[in-house]
Amino acid sequence: MKLSRTTNQNFQQKAAFLSGVALLVMTLAAFFAHGYVHSSLVIDGDAAVTLKNIHASPSMFRLEIFGWLIILITDLIVSWGFYVFLKPFHLGYALLAGWLRLLYTAILAIAVSHLVIANSLVQATVSVGAHHVMASITAFEAIWSFGLIIFGLHLIVVGLIAVDTKKIPKVISILVVLAGISYSFIHSMYGFIPQMERFTGVLELILMVPMFIGELGFGIWLLMKGRKLTLDEY
Repeated sequence: MKLSRTTNQNFQQKAAFLSGVALLVMTLAAFFAHGYVHSSLVIDGDAAVTLKNIHASPSMFRLEIFGWLIILITDLIVSWGFYVFLKPFHLGYALLAGWLRLLYTAILAIAVSHLVIANSLVQATVSVGAHHVMASITAFEAIWSFGLIIFGLHLIVVGLIAVDTKKIPKVISILVVLAGISYSFIHSMYGFIPQMERFTGVLELILMVPMFIGELGFGIWLLMKGRKLTLDEY
């Protein structure tokens, strides 16, 4: 019995560590793939310039896709790690959070497949219109945005589990909940109220702090403190 308890504790501590590492790697990959490459190459509403940019830096576009593949892998690790770490607090909610994250990852994979299609079109020997490439990139952005609604729901569930614990700092728990609400609300507006896109963009900038700090802060806490928790502290 004691051996089993110790094994479970070690398993949960490893899950916390791996989740924390995966979140940090994911953050760096997202900064590069979306924050740097995508925002540099893709010009919203200008298919011709976008195609010109990609033709000028095809390796960078392929590196963006590679960055998204890293994000997909780390998302799978986080889905598993969060479930293992959080299930002693609330098994049902931990399972729900895990499935929501897996659903988001599946949607993200579908979105990234459109970047792969765009890359194939750019590399095709037959000349393709800029609008075909831009259509694939736009599909990626739209599908990913929809997925972020699910991602937000995942964070809300994770945050609610964390709020009910004694060891996870309340400020981190609340930030995770706020991040989840922000993601779901912002991307629901992008998807269902497109005529308010300008206002939504401003609101997204305002909510960027809790959206960024929420999950990343939880990841850092998992690395620093979560991996040291014992079952008695739950």
